[in-house]
Amino acid sequence: MKIMVIGAGAWGTALAVSAARNPAGHHVTLWARDGAQVRAMSAARENARYLPGIALPPELRLSGGDTRELPRAAASADLIVAATPVAGLRATLALLADSKAPLAWLCKGFEQAQGGAPHAFGLLPHEVARQAAPALACGALSGPSFAQEVARGQPTALVAASAQPHVRQAMVAAFHGPALRVYGNGDLPGVETGGAVKNVLAIAAGLADGLHLGLNARAALITRGLAETARLGAALGAQPETFMGLSGLGDLVLTATGDLSRNRRVGLLLAEGKTLQQAVQSLGHVAEGVYSARTVLQRARLLGVDMPITENVVALLDGQLKPAEAVAALMGRGPKGEVISNSGH
Repeated sequence: MKIMVIGAGAWGTALAVSAARNPAGHHVTLWARDGAQVRAMSAARENARYLPGIALPPELRLSGGDTRELPRAAASADLIVAATPVAGLRATLALLADSKAPLAWLCKGFEQAQGGAPHAFGLLPHEVARQAAPALACGALSGPSFAQEVARGQPTALVAASAQPHVRQAMVAAFHGPALRVYGNGDLPGVETGGAVKNVLAIAAGLADGLHLGLNARAALITRGLAETARLGAALGAQPETFMGLSGLGDLVLTATGDLSRNRRVGLLLAEGKTLQQAVQSLGHVAEGVYSARTVLQRARLLGVDMPITENVVALLDGQLKPAEAVAALMGRGPKGEVISNSGH
């Protein structure tokens, strides 16, 4: 199977490494737009910038350059993987809109709202694809996964989500192997909602841990955060059971508790008194929750979905609340019944 991974960040590199090591003998190309990065990786056989310490298999081919060459470069692929941030997905999909091969994206989050209209709202990746490449067979590869562990061959389970069975099958064929299990799921809105909101909730979890609120508080935050996610997902057409699976509960627990989580790290740094700018700069990588939190809340408000944890994270990121004030605002809410529904609790 010929697989082309576009984007040589940590996650794109890790999946390319995993696919290249697959016993099925795939032909894998990792494509980066930065020619200097391609040359550095080729010389060192390592992505020192984004995935240091992981040797690139000799079977993994490296390529890159002008993005306008992408359609030609990807023409012979059996599966194209877009390993770009949400902000870069639309442009990538537009370039590959006429591709005959299925495409899977790895990004998690909502695109920023286009234009300044009062009721403009950001889109999930599958909604972006519907606009940018309506004829493209596509879907999302998601689930609880840190790039370093996948690259090291540590056991991981992912979800291949698409409304089209052959797209799910292509993702499974490309990545399912001895250390990486891939499960198909037809609920693309649910899988994407879980992946988007968990990044925001991980910032809240990092904040709680950084303020030493205890394990009880962390468990409560994760559980109520999952309820928020399910309410938003229901409003977006998701299936409720998806949020009890890998891309819902699984991804949330990993990102909210794992030491490798960049979004959790943002919350920890804010609890230490760092500014948002200082926290983001110290990471050296993208923390999607910082960029998608406002858009998640904006979409929720337009849909009439109550998301108090997300609301307080946004207020914290915008500088309207200090860390302790954000926690106090959550704990000061009136009593509610424990109901997971779109009516809000």
